[in-house]
Amino acid sequence: MRTVWKTAFAFLIWPISVMAQAPPPPDQPNPPLQSSPVANGSTPGLDTTTTPSPAPIQIPVPVQTPALLYFRPIKQAPIAPAYFPGFNLSAGYSVTNLAMPSSGHVALTGMDVSVAADGGRRMGAKLDLSYTLAPNVFNSGHRVDVFSYLFGPTFSLWNGNSLSTYAHVLAGGARVAGPFPNGSGGLSAGHVHYPALDFGGSAEYRLSPAFGFRVSIDCLHAHFFNSSGAIRGENVIRVVNSIVYYIGEPRRSRHRPE
Repeated sequence: MRTVWKTAFAFLIWPISVMAQAPPPPDQPNPPLQSSPVANGSTPGLDTTTTPSPAPIQIPVPVQTPALLYFRPIKQAPIAPAYFPGFNLSAGYSVTNLAMPSSGHVALTGMDVSVAADGGRRMGAKLDLSYTLAPNVFNSGHRVDVFSYLFGPTFSLWNGNSLSTYAHVLAGGARVAGPFPNGSGGLSAGHVHYPALDFGGSAEYRLSPAFGFRVSIDCLHAHFFNSSGAIRGENVIRVVNSIVYYIGEPRRSRHRPE
């Protein structure tokens, strides 16, 4: 009896198992085979045995440009600070010690005017105009005068808050005119206009942001006649006391790269 029941049960189960293993209908695609990630050592979600699906088509979407755009400047190396030159104008009292042939020296007094440019560094430039005279030389009723025009560089030696010192080397011309003793015991008059060279220094005290006081001592190499009437070179000492007006201050540029 048991054998009959087993045979009947086998006949009932056989059609169901055949239907489960039957191939799918032709109008349905075969399901893809997936392997276990543990079996083939691949990453979950990645199947190397299947054909990759085509990439989705991306439709460009217009991007709305903002009304105001901010452009950030490209980072650059820092720009070296620039200097703006300062100018000063001075006017003062000048004393010139001129050597006269056969009679020692004569003191000439007058005015000195100069314009200087200071770049805020060690060097600057200066234009100097000077005129001095002695009204009555040798009690002759004739005067001796010296006019010089010089230009050249200046060098800063010490630059403090109140006191500053400078050296300068100037070149230009000098005209010296007046009487001079001659070999016969009388006086002759004439003038000499030759190139001149001046070198010296100055000390400057700051009275206020706009004004200062300057003392300059120069040695001017000029030309004049000797007792025989020949032209010779001589060194003329000059001392100038002047008031300085500062037109502009040498200052560093405030522009900085952002």
